[in-house]
This record gives sequence, C-alpha cells and structure tokens, in this order.
Amino acid sequence: MGRLPEGETAPADGRLPAGTAVEAPFGAYIHVPFCSVRCGYCDFNTYTADELRGATRAGYPGDVAAEIALAREVLGELGPLRPMQTVFFGGGTPTLLPAGDLVAMLEGVTDAFGLAEGAEVTTEANPDSIDADGLRRLRDGGVTRVSFGMQSAVPHVLAALDRTHDPARVPQVVGWAREAGLEVSLDLIYGAPGESLEDWQRSLDAAVAMQPDHVSAYALIVEDGTALARRIRRGELVAPDDDLQAAMYEAADATLGSAGYTWYEVSNWARESRVARHNLAYWRGHDWWGFGPGAHSHVGGVRWWNVKHPAAYRDRLLAGASPALAREVLDDETRRVERVLLESRIAEGLPVEVLEPEGRRAVAGLIADGLADGGAALAGRVVPTLRGRLLADAVVRRLLP
Repeated sequence: MGRLPEGETAPADGRLPAGTAVEAPFGAYIHVPFCSVRCGYCDFNTYTADELRGATRAGYPGDVAAEIALAREVLGELGPLRPMQTVFFGGGTPTLLPAGDLVAMLEGVTDAFGLAEGAEVTTEANPDSIDADGLRRLRDGGVTRVSFGMQSAVPHVLAALDRTHDPARVPQVVGWAREAGLEVSLDLIYGAPGESLEDWQRSLDAAVAMQPDHVSAYALIVEDGTALARRIRRGELVAPDDDLQAAMYEAADATLGSAGYTWYEVSNWARESRVARHNLAYWRGHDWWGFGPGAHSHVGGVRWWNVKHPAAYRDRLLAGASPALAREVLDDETRRVERVLLESRIAEGLPVEVLEPEGRRAVAGLIADGLADGGAALAGRVVPTLRGRLLADAVVRRLLP
C-alpha cells in the first residue's frame, strides 16, 4: 500500500490554525478500508479480514461517528458549519458493509452538518458485493448514486487484474440500481497485461450498452510494492505499453463521445451533465473532510491525513484524540501551483490569469502544438485538446516552467 506523505505532526486535538478559511463548498469522503481480496494492481489503504488485527467491520460505523463528532467540534470553532454538498463512500469496498451501516454513517454526517438541497451521495461498489435489496436500502437511506467497479468486460483482463466478478453480473446490478432510482457510474481500467485494443473496445461497447450516466476510464499504473509490480519485475507479466494505452484512450473518447458522453475531466465522461460533483470538487480545490483510516482532508489550505491502520485509527478516537497523523499548511504559491495542476485537466479549464508571465507566454505554444484549445484561450482559459489530455503532464510542465 502507498506510503503517506511527510508533514508536520498534527495536533492531538485536531484543531486547525486560527483563521483557517471555511468559505468554500464542503463535502465528505468516507473511507471504508475493507476488501474481500486485494487486487494485484491496488495500492489503496485496504485490509482483508485477516489483516484487521484489533479492528472489526462491525465496529467501524461507531469509529467513524467519533471522527464526525470531532469534525463538528473543530469546524464549529472556525465559523458557521457548512452543509455537505457531496458525500462519497470510497474504499476498499464500501458495500462489504451492510447497507444499514453505510446509511448510519450518512445519517451521522447529516445530523452533524446537514445536507445541501440536491446533495450528491455516492458509494462505490463491486458488482458482486451488492444485490437488489441492498441497493434499494441505500436509495431509501439517502444514497443517490452508485459507482460500480466494472474494470473490464473481458474475463482474461479481469483475471489479470485479480477481479473476482463475472462480467455478466454488471448489467444485472446496473439494472437493479436503475430500478432503485440510483444514478449509475461505471469505472473502467485500460492497459492491463495481455489486454488488446480489441479487448478494450469490447469493454467500451459493453459499458455503453448499459447506458450509465457516467463513465470513468483510467490507465493502469503499476505502483511500487504491489503484487502486479512484483510479477512484472519477475517477468511473469508484461508492463503496460504507453503507445497502446494512448490508442485505448483515443478509443474511449471516440466511443463515449459518439454515444452522447462528454468529457469533463481527463479520465471522466458524463451524459446530460451527470458529472461526478464530488470528484469535480477536488479538481476545483474545494474543501472536504476525509473520514476513516488513511483518509486525506483539505480545509481552507490546510491538508492532513489520518493514520492508516483501522486499529490505530480506532485507538486514537477511543482515547479522545484526533486520528490525524500529519498535516501541511499550504502557502499561496503551493496553492497556485496545485490549482494549475488540477484545473488544467478539466473541460471548464484554467483561468490564464492564474499563470505567471512565463506560463502565460507558453499558452500560444500549446495552441500551436495542438495541446490547448485556441478558442478557449481567447476567452481567457486553458482547456486541453484531445492531444493535450493525452499529454497532460507535458502541458503542466509548460504552464509551470
């Protein structure tokens, strides 16, 4: 699993610096760190049953409730409490917990902060971790949206990713979610060992046929320390090919575009404006409190992250202490740089005025090289073209010389 970043030690009481701004739109991320098995490519902060050592799934909603109470106290000292615009259950596999547990955590957030009218409430789910009754219970409890980890429609690709579900299960759970009245997103991964362009097109076609509201398509990244990285190092599997992944991205954009989906972030497409508002809040630099072990938070330019193991997380809260391990207070220049990194990835674009003079001068070159949209630049925003999305890192390097 990935290592936490370094930072100054977070205060035991969780207090934020006096004067921390609390004006931005506010959301909640609730990390559910449980998985039935660990996929070989995954470096998220997740734990199987035999790795919990002192923590339990059954006690987890109570642990999160304690952090919710802490968050209310800490933020209440800084100004009026803001209602949650979005809530996102991520993992791990949130739906390994009973639907009632997820609803209880949502109710805890709602009781503490309130939900804005029309708030977006999402849970991730594996296709084999939820059924029709569970989806109905989630919708009745306030969940509005479910994001299924489809990853692929091709059995040998799923096997390479250590995914356990049957591809035929995905249309079934999508149908159940629709019947329950939930919006549906499908997550796909491309570039797995042994996956051909034809395999990927098969997955895209299968996803489009289910008519989800939203599709995410992520290039497989080989993270150090994962089982996948070890297998590639031993020569058992072939590393992802950059050129093939680029062709797969182009296929995704073409297939989804022709089916009525519009890109709004490099890896995300939506129909009829059904964007993932929670994720868009990250790219816009809004505030959120991350609940759970290893979760990250950002409020008014202060970023912090919790201890990783569920038992350590629980022990801190039982002792009346914050689960935050470390934090950093972002200065104005760091916040500007991060804004360039994030907003240059989204369709609404980055205001040119955010750039330093050298970065502004680079915009003309980006347009000439087909990396930025000329019309958008004339309107004062840097918006990547399809080629610019493929070379997003190169675009940022030129905007931040």
